Formats: sequence, C-alpha cells, structure tokens
Amino acid sequence: MVETLIDIEVAYANLERQELVALQIPVGTTVEQAIYKSGLLSSFPEIDVTDLKVGIFGNVCQVEQLVKQADRIEIYRPLIHDPKEARRQRAIKE
Repeated sequence: MVETLIDIEVAYANLERQELVALQIPVGTTVEQAIYKSGLLSSFPEIDVTDLKVGIFGNVCQVEQLVKQADRIEIYRPLIHDPKEARRQRAIKE
C-alpha cells in the first residue's frame, strides 16, 4: 500500500532569526506531529512544547488539528508586551 504524502511548511521566528521548513508528511498527520518532524524544536530550544500556541496561515488552531496539502503551520512565541497596554502607555506619553 502506497502512503499518500502532502507538502506543508512549518515556520517559527524569534528576535534573531526565522526559519521555514518544508516537509512531505503522510495524510492524517497532526499539527503537533508535523512540528516534531520539522526539527524546529531542536533548533529553537525556547519553544515550550507543553504550551504550544500555533496557527495555520495566521488562524489559531489546536495541535490536534490535521494538516492539509500546502498548509503553513506557524509556531507563535509569547508576547513580550501586551499590545493593549503598550497602546495605553503610548497614549499617556502623547
């Protein structure tokens, strides 16, 4: 039996660099499985696998979601500053 493969990408960026990994994975692979297969967890040890925030093309999703042909999985890092608080602080300074 021939296993059907799909093409996807997994992306992550920190302040110093960004990386985009192209993969061929079997149909039925989850977002989490694809992230592990990408090797990004080794390249970026700051990624917390116990609290992954991820999305596909900018739309937040769960790690259990199945990936589809041509999906780009994005691993999000925690925000350093709350955007609402940053806007408030800028407004106070003006």
